[in-house]
Amino acid sequence: MIYNDIRRKTKEIKIGNIAIGGKTPIAIQSMTNTDTHDKEATLSQILSLENRGCDIVRITIPDIEAADTIPYLKEKGVTIPIVADIHFDYRVAVRCAELGVDKIRINPGNIGSDDRVFEVVRACKAAGIPIRIGVNSGSLEKDILAKYGEPSAEALCESAMYHISLLEKYDFNDIVISIKASNPYNMIMANRLLADKCDYPLHLGVTEAGSKELGSLKSAVGMGTLLCDGIGDTIRVSLTDKPEEEIDAAKSILKAVGVDGQRGMDIVSCPTCGRTKIDLIALVSDFEKRVKAEGLDSKPIKVALMGCVVNGPGEAREADIGIAGGKGEAVLIRKGEIVRKISEDKIVEQLIEEIKKL
Repeated sequence: MIYNDIRRKTKEIKIGNIAIGGKTPIAIQSMTNTDTHDKEATLSQILSLENRGCDIVRITIPDIEAADTIPYLKEKGVTIPIVADIHFDYRVAVRCAELGVDKIRINPGNIGSDDRVFEVVRACKAAGIPIRIGVNSGSLEKDILAKYGEPSAEALCESAMYHISLLEKYDFNDIVISIKASNPYNMIMANRLLADKCDYPLHLGVTEAGSKELGSLKSAVGMGTLLCDGIGDTIRVSLTDKPEEEIDAAKSILKAVGVDGQRGMDIVSCPTCGRTKIDLIALVSDFEKRVKAEGLDSKPIKVALMGCVVNGPGEAREADIGIAGGKGEAVLIRKGEIVRKISEDKIVEQLIEEIKKL
């Protein structure tokens, strides 16, 4: 099944030089962890994230002075869209819009009175940029929290709908929404509820997910479930680690759920069993290292590394290229057709050579 056949129908929103929602590819985001006042450090990290495969980058703008980093980044050639993350001071959001940021991220509830929300809307309208509404379990309004007694999925959804109404009141519809929770279950249920109530693009994430290993797993559960439902237009894996690791984890999630075949090589391999007569575990590890070292991991193909001839040829048939192991050898399979046999010590080397030809 083609993923767009099940994907939730949403408005398409333009953010800088890319679009999200509609039938556009799922966009990967991350956030810098530099002091935004340090322009050079922020620039360096953004370029690193862009090189890693980041589509949209968010930077915190804690005050008016930090907003000056935005034009500096643009002058230095940053091309991926920049999102200004703003809390409490509406004047900072207005200034960022005036300085050419590509999107504003706010929680309208902590910006202040309606007239301050209106000033942000007015500035974003004038600049032609969208607003991302950010809601999480730590930012719920007191009345909503009192109503539900906890930051439940229903409470998160109600908060998001309330914030949407604040912007729509001023005839502003260039909106992206994110509902995040540190509990994947709450995040899943809240986004499912919201997906049924509006047609705005949704930004997915499990907030405060934790370290690289656990955080990636929580994010895979939360985002992967929703993506398999056809819900989600842009994602961020929030890790207590280098931001570049978030990009790698996000790409792995997209590959794992099979919704984005254009993000590089998809490697499938069997778990091995008693029928496996080649050292497939070492072979897969070696192959992954070689692919990355030679810059082939960005090639949008599917590679199958199978341990035996029982399921191997059948599983590899769906791949662009692959192998199925035998005793001390393997058969090379291209587009479902067996091409030739390869001795075990030559499998990785010859597979790499074949991939270069594709």
